[in-house]
Amino acid sequence: MTSSRDILTIIAYHGLTLQLPINITLNLVSNYAVVILTTYLVVGYVTVIMKGGVGKNGSTVAGTSILSPVIPFSLVVVPAFIIFQKSESNVYQHHPSLYILAFGMVAAKVTNRLVVAHMTKSEMEYYDWSLLGPAMLFLNQYFNHALPEYYVLWLCTIWVCVDLVRYCGQICLEICAHLRIQLFRITPAPAPAATHAANGTRRAKRAHHHS
Repeated sequence: MTSSRDILTIIAYHGLTLQLPINITLNLVSNYAVVILTTYLVVGYVTVIMKGGVGKNGSTVAGTSILSPVIPFSLVVVPAFIIFQKSESNVYQHHPSLYILAFGMVAAKVTNRLVVAHMTKSEMEYYDWSLLGPAMLFLNQYFNHALPEYYVLWLCTIWVCVDLVRYCGQICLEICAHLRIQLFRITPAPAPAATHAANGTRRAKRAHHHS
């Protein structure tokens, strides 16, 4: 007699290849759903780009071109693809999560800088310290893998994570300093001694005034 544990084991091993009533495997259905959803999103993005922004002359709210983020993001996507293709040890295929995390942090830093530059209408330099992480991987491949790619990938990930946290903290402190607000802090109440002295001074002034 087949137990519930055996049934769960069968589903775990063969769940992605179960045959549906329309003679299509379950994994193909999920793939088709991803393709359809991606196509829908791409069509929406293309429509927005062709229509233009809501600002003056089809620009964004900040007055910049809607295609302005292409160059900064290209500096992230293109090196990621080239480094992946030129890898000899296939470390990026064996550790995809670490690789995606490293370049995802770089993309997050670029996104934050784009938002700040657009909202403040200030100039944004293409070079950024977070790009030093991908540069480590590129230079390591250029010098015929002087160091193991796995360790260089970890060093790149740590660098970009620290740089992103530092940048976000700096922006938060600058905003708080400009608006004169506290960040994760509460203004301390006046000391009891100072309050008592102030009350005594007020009473003395009132007594002197009445006299």
